[in-house]
Amino acid sequence: MEERGNKTIMCSVFFLDIVEYSKKSVAGQISLKDRFNSYLSAAIRDVPMTDRIILDTGDGAAINFLGDVEDALKAALSLRESLLAEDPNVDPPLLVRMGINLGPVRLVRDINGQPNIVGDGINVAQRVMGFADAAQILVSRSYYDAVSRLSPQYAGMFHYQGSRTDKHVREHEVYAIGYPGDITTHRRAIKPVFAGLYESPLARLKVSSKMVWRSVSARLNSLIEHFNSRFQHAGYRQRAVYLGAVAIPLMLLIALLVKLARHDEMPVAPTAMDKQAINMSQPGVVEPAASPTDSDAKTIGATPAHTSIKSKPKSKQVAGSKKAADKHPKVQPNEKTQDVAEKSAAVAASSDSSVAYVSVSCREGTEVFVDGARKGRIGFKPLTIGVPPGPHTVIVSHTSGGIYTQNVELTPGKTVHIKPTFCD
Repeated sequence: MEERGNKTIMCSVFFLDIVEYSKKSVAGQISLKDRFNSYLSAAIRDVPMTDRIILDTGDGAAINFLGDVEDALKAALSLRESLLAEDPNVDPPLLVRMGINLGPVRLVRDINGQPNIVGDGINVAQRVMGFADAAQILVSRSYYDAVSRLSPQYAGMFHYQGSRTDKHVREHEVYAIGYPGDITTHRRAIKPVFAGLYESPLARLKVSSKMVWRSVSARLNSLIEHFNSRFQHAGYRQRAVYLGAVAIPLMLLIALLVKLARHDEMPVAPTAMDKQAINMSQPGVVEPAASPTDSDAKTIGATPAHTSIKSKPKSKQVAGSKKAADKHPKVQPNEKTQDVAEKSAAVAASSDSSVAYVSVSCREGTEVFVDGARKGRIGFKPLTIGVPPGPHTVIVSHTSGGIYTQNVELTPGKTVHIKPTFCD
């Protein structure tokens, strides 16, 4: 130690910081610092006192390893294991972020005559630590280059995190050290290096959801504090730029949410299929026709949906009735609509030989079903229904309780007339 005095040397620096230490009460700070000191002492107990210098920073510590470059890595992993093994219900929780750097330092004496250390090596270690989340270990590029070349097992533990910029606009390439057991292909190879580090079953545990949330919260608080600090020291123009960078995305997000809300409130126009379903669920209700060619067929369900029937243009009187129907879409069927329907069915029967027809005569209000499907309600005149040729089951049901069932064999272009006995 004395031989190294007043010399610039290269050493690994392990910098630690207790997250949100200053926000705790005095009792909370004492509890955090006692537990922190206990875990840190256990992590470095195997390092000779002549090969380490410990600096107490109040809310953390900086440890300078003057000997083996691996000592900083072993101490960091041991400390993190102790933190993860701690009871998560202990209050306040001990959250520590860690950074390691390999760089030049100079050994000096402090005001009390105790050994101290200064230089770029310890400054970069503090900057790298500032980029870390709670319970995360980040290392600088220089330390990664030195340790990763010792063995392939060491190289497999590091994950590149990219380049970060500190408050002095200095770029730092940082690497994260994975948790024990993350690299399963290298687990057996690393185990002999760290003696009993992997023997504890706690090394195989993953970070709990509570620990992850604490890490994210600490990171957000750090970003907010950093932004607030830069905003306070910025000029008027820089403040305007900062406000714009925050306000513009916020306004775009609000506009998007408003647009989505309006889109959800817009009424959806009913389709032709919806209108047909409404007509079938409401007996005796007539939907205004979309065109003069198929309005009468839709009124009483004279033809199935897949059959197209062409009729002759209607007179001015029929057009006038269409306008009246547009004003009052729901009207009760009358004798005129029944007559028109029967004429349309007759025209279809003579022109289309691929459709057969069933004509049911009964009292007003009687409902007709074909193969279990409701086809309509009888009005003043018999109800004529167009169906595909072949065997069918016709059911006639009256509100008085009378039910009539008949199996029919329909021939293309022909009409079968049905009149139940209770309809007399």
